[in-house]
Amino acid sequence: MKDKQYPKSSLPRLYFIDREIASGMYPNTRTMAEDYEVHPSTIERDIAFMRDRLNAPIMYNAKRRGYYYTEPGFRLAAGFAGNNDVLALVCTKTLLSLYRNTPFYDSAQTLLNVITEPFAGCRPPSWYENRIVVPPVASAPVPMEIWNTITGALRENRVISFEYKGRWDAEFHSRRVRPYQLLFDLGMWYLYSYDENRNAIRMFSLARMNTVRMLDAAFALPDDYDYCTGNSQSYFGVFAGNEIYRFHIIFYNASAVWIQERIWAADQMITPADGGAGIKFTSTQYDKVLEWVLSCGCTAYPLAPPRLADDWREHIKGMREMIEE
Repeated sequence: MKDKQYPKSSLPRLYFIDREIASGMYPNTRTMAEDYEVHPSTIERDIAFMRDRLNAPIMYNAKRRGYYYTEPGFRLAAGFAGNNDVLALVCTKTLLSLYRNTPFYDSAQTLLNVITEPFAGCRPPSWYENRIVVPPVASAPVPMEIWNTITGALRENRVISFEYKGRWDAEFHSRRVRPYQLLFDLGMWYLYSYDENRNAIRMFSLARMNTVRMLDAAFALPDDYDYCTGNSQSYFGVFAGNEIYRFHIIFYNASAVWIQERIWAADQMITPADGGAGIKFTSTQYDKVLEWVLSCGCTAYPLAPPRLADDWREHIKGMREMIEE
């Protein structure tokens, strides 16, 4: 089996070539390289490996100018892929369900079906379907035209304009931005970008956009464009803040157990405190931390920064007033 080893990253490409040849359409290295977006020499090496090491009956038809299998019905065996390789692929198909309402879901699902097709004949394909599950989350569908315009602008580093209605806005407003990254968080897509009108970094929800246009103006992508690099102190989802806060929160009862199971920030410190568990960490994601504390109800007590404690009390006061009305 040692002589059949091949880089694991190449396995999906081998199965792609297998599918193309088995289709009977006589594909050649140029067409397959264009479809898979690699150099033709890469496809040539893959075909040589399949023929010489995996005993695939591949021949070239000069008249049809393409490859074919001399044994009808032949398909590349998946037996040389390890159990972990197979499981990783099928788990990827399951995880893809998180993106069900996104524009690229159908294309990604089709591609994964193509990649995993050879496994169906050598291993039970369905045992994992109801045993490894990703529960659905609330999501906001993104129109394909908006998605295509934004991804096109990302690819070409072009400025875009659109109408936008923020969470607290009563009407739409025109925006002109330099798109840096698309971010996915809990069923929602966000555009991390530089707002030219406000001369600042801004986050926009694709679900609140209208009339998205790619403009002729181009821009140079800055070295510090990456959202994860600039917001790596804590892990509360998509939120780009400018001010760094030092948080200190006490959790009680079930929340005290729950918060100790995860890594919330790179510098977090969790210690026993007053019958519960206290956590200290640094973050710029103030609004997200406030939502986190409020979601824990009476089992969370914020101590710092003072702004968090004050905002927490104001929310409690507002809820009390609603109850008393």
